[in-house]
Amino acid sequence: MTTINPAQLREGQLTYLVAEDLKMAASLLYQAYHDDALLMSIFQADKPDYEKRLRAAIREELMAFWEAQQPMLGVFDGESLIGVVCLNQPGKSFGPGKYWHWRLKMLLTAGYVSTMQLLEKERLIQEIIGGDDYHMLAFIAVSPRYQQQGWGDLLVRAAQAALDEEPQSRGLAVYVTQPQHLKLFEQNGYELVQELDVGDIRGKLLFQSRGQAQEVNRAI
Repeated sequence: MTTINPAQLREGQLTYLVAEDLKMAASLLYQAYHDDALLMSIFQADKPDYEKRLRAAIREELMAFWEAQQPMLGVFDGESLIGVVCLNQPGKSFGPGKYWHWRLKMLLTAGYVSTMQLLEKERLIQEIIGGDDYHMLAFIAVSPRYQQQGWGDLLVRAAQAALDEEPQSRGLAVYVTQPQHLKLFEQNGYELVQELDVGDIRGKLLFQSRGQAQEVNRAI
């Protein structure tokens, strides 16, 4: 695994994830997003197969990230994955133009309505932000045992550092429905663009421009 900026770390290791890490990443994300209001609405938490469909959707998302070579960064404590952040790079891997094989697999695992709602969320975000020349932060999670120890901040800064590798990206967007995530991003310099309703769930669309990210990193 490629180590990124080890000087920023304490006793952890920040790396790009490899295929063998995806199962652990899926488990972390499932824990983090199990009670997320948006996903509970999209995948119909009142139905008995909610957990099965949520697990399948997260698994398919991570596999799509891997196949499209999208950035997935993790923090390890020894052999244990304790935190993960996943980004969509600028381009057609995010939004209505999402790759056809993702659509097919999601239709089979999550169902038609859930798949269309996910794509509608991404369409609305692109419409509000404008274009697709920016990174989209899709997932972020820290193991419950390691929360409130600064690992979330580290993962957010790792996402900001991805801008240095892609000068055509004008910034980072994230759609937030969990209060703890809102606080994390606001304290790292993200600004509210607009409150956004996806179905019957209201969340906040945040954005951090390249210049804002550079200012935050200089202040650290």
